[in-house]
Amino acid sequence: MTLGYGIIGCGMMGQEHIRNIQLLPHASVRAIFEPDPEMRHRILALVPEVRFETSIESLLSAPDVGALVIASPNYLHAEQLLAVLAQTDLPVLVEKPLVTDALDIERIRRAAEDHRAPIWVAMEYRYMPPVAALLERIRSGVHGATRQFSVREHRFPFLAKVGDWNRFNKNTGGTLVEKCCHFFDLMRLQSQSEAVRVFASGGIDVNHLDERYEGQAPDILDNAFVIVDFANGQRAMLELCMFAEGSRFQEELCAVGDRGKLEASVPGPGRFWNTALGPAPTPQLVFSPRQPTGPVTTTIAIDPTLLAAGDHNGSTYYQHQGFYQAITAGQPVEVSVADGLKAVVLGLAAQQSIATGQAVAIRDDGWHFS
Repeated sequence: MTLGYGIIGCGMMGQEHIRNIQLLPHASVRAIFEPDPEMRHRILALVPEVRFETSIESLLSAPDVGALVIASPNYLHAEQLLAVLAQTDLPVLVEKPLVTDALDIERIRRAAEDHRAPIWVAMEYRYMPPVAALLERIRSGVHGATRQFSVREHRFPFLAKVGDWNRFNKNTGGTLVEKCCHFFDLMRLQSQSEAVRVFASGGIDVNHLDERYEGQAPDILDNAFVIVDFANGQRAMLELCMFAEGSRFQEELCAVGDRGKLEASVPGPGRFWNTALGPAPTPQLVFSPRQPTGPVTTTIAIDPTLLAAGDHNGSTYYQHQGFYQAITAGQPVEVSVADGLKAVVLGLAAQQSIATGQAVAIRDDGWHFS
């Protein structure tokens, strides 16, 4: 039996979801709600037979839709998810960030408690093969007990989106929510602990300075440092720079324990690689023990079909595999509503820390900040 999907929002990320759903056996995209004419035109090239619904309500009531994906602009996620939870019992995969405003956290948390079907928050970075390999090695303890964990993302500026919604904090939640909730999710996942304190420094120093939208200047950050302290004594750090697209690797993650160091290096989207330099780099995992010293490097190949289906090193496909198994085989949801919300809490706390110049306390087992 084929599982029919409905998609809410089909910009860049929505189209990536479609391409990866098409790679799943026994799955198809049946119906889409997408108000932008240009995006609808692009979608027809991917799914010529798809049906466009005129409203979210009509999509939710479609009899051939057995699962939903929410991939609309950030500021719409909370209300659209609440509508899904109130009107259906359908499984739903919702893109990050789950919310952009702290006021929505408890609303989503309460509504999700009563939903009988899987709710999966799209945290693609967990499923990038080099990151997944790093997480597996961390769990093995080969490097000892992790004391420091860091993520460095040096990448290209924010791309243009429909209506330029991603140029303003009110729509995105802020760069450290929009872009970096992925990394706060990884920090929580590998630490198996909850954050207790966040301190951040950042600014808008290079990108978007000359841009104006209806007379308004963008207020999104283009670089930041964030330090997170965890209840188990572990420290984590994020280094973000969005004017460093010349880098060989886009993300470099590092876990240092008392017996050694683990590192994962992740290339950016292949379509941005300078082909004059030759083939795009291959992801790497490096283990550097303290005794005997000397790094051991493992290359991690990624299926070219998966690379061609999106910008996230094949992770969107693996994420959809998990979501499909949760729906059809009763497998557990791996990225819960709590995971999605607590990652946003850390992003919002980091944004507040930059605004105030003060460290921000994380309270109530990761649910609130002040």
